[in-house]
Amino acid sequence: MQASDRFNINSQLEHLQAKYVGTGHADMNRFEWAVNIQRDSYASYVGHHPILSYFAIAENESIGRERYNFMQKMLLPCGLPPEREDD
Repeated sequence: MQASDRFNINSQLEHLQAKYVGTGHADMNRFEWAVNIQRDSYASYVGHHPILSYFAIAENESIGRERYNFMQKMLLPCGLPPEREDD
């Protein structure tokens, strides 16, 4: 592998990370990563009707109520962010 190939791969990765928030970046902490995973999961549940129907049946709720609950959970999927230590 040549240096130019390595640079090309890194530039492609940086482009994807800038374009798609969920792919992460080098400075992403554990909490931000978990929030992205949770939000992506909830968005998938809301966007796929069969999965949403499955959750509605399993929890004995209407499909609209389950959709609303998932949308509410997307606001703070992992609770409040931890306090950061400023350097």
